[in-house]
Amino acid sequence: MQKWPGMEPHWDDLKCFLAVARGESLSRAGRVLRLDAATVGRRIGRLERDMDVVLFTKSPQGYALTGEGQRLLAHVLRAEQAMAEAVDDMAGQGSALSGQIRLGAPDGAANFLLPQVCAQIVEDNPDLEVQIVALPRVFNLSKREADMAIGVSPPSAGRLLVSKLTDYRLHLAASDMYLRRHGPVNRLADLKGHRMIGYIPDMIFDAELDYLGELGIERVALASNSVSVQFNWIRQGGGLGVVHDFALPSASGIRKVLTREVSLTRSFYLIRHEDDRRVERLNRFAALLSEGVRREVARLERLT
Repeated sequence: MQKWPGMEPHWDDLKCFLAVARGESLSRAGRVLRLDAATVGRRIGRLERDMDVVLFTKSPQGYALTGEGQRLLAHVLRAEQAMAEAVDDMAGQGSALSGQIRLGAPDGAANFLLPQVCAQIVEDNPDLEVQIVALPRVFNLSKREADMAIGVSPPSAGRLLVSKLTDYRLHLAASDMYLRRHGPVNRLADLKGHRMIGYIPDMIFDAELDYLGELGIERVALASNSVSVQFNWIRQGGGLGVVHDFALPSASGIRKVLTREVSLTRSFYLIRHEDDRRVERLNRFAALLSEGVRREVARLERLT
């Protein structure tokens, strides 16, 4: 077994190590830790000197773990997990939630569902901080990009806890302004004469999001990887696009079209790292989030 000479590593240095391992750069780690990149770099250097190993290889692409770094990462993750469980145990299950929880989500959910749901959770738990990371991609929970994430399909690999949150519906929609200018849409064949709005085809990160492909539509005149950009194009009269029913109440002057011919159902899933199963704080937040999302989807869809 390798012996690490010198002083035992400082926990602050190990936190820097974790942040760099997850963010793959000093600057990203610094933003998470609220330290400047130079300080993070000094602490990584001190940790490597104390342990007499090289933990990262540096390149223009960032910081990548060496074999020794991978070995250390496994130990530090277990220590971090044990610390989280200890804090939860000392806080007690009956107390209000506190601390920081980072939630990753596709931007449709992040823009139209999570703000009101998470605001209510924080209202009931004033010492809690919730961060929503709205990115149109799959989150890497193994790197702890987030404490938990919402996905549009259940992952098939990894040490993850996956639970279905709710189904939600989507329909084709257009603004009244657009329909007055370009005429009604009464049947599927009419779509050929209309401007379509949707995802950038090669940036669709999950097959569940290929709505227009499912309808056999190949040309997208206005495309974005952001649901919010697509929604605003539709709201401004840019064309027709597939819209979440739960988003429609947030803007007036948008109507669903071809509701019988085009009616899609998708699902949201809550995804967590398996190691968090025993962290009661995250279990309680996940339960509140799940209940809130289900309730909010149902409420907003009743309004459409």
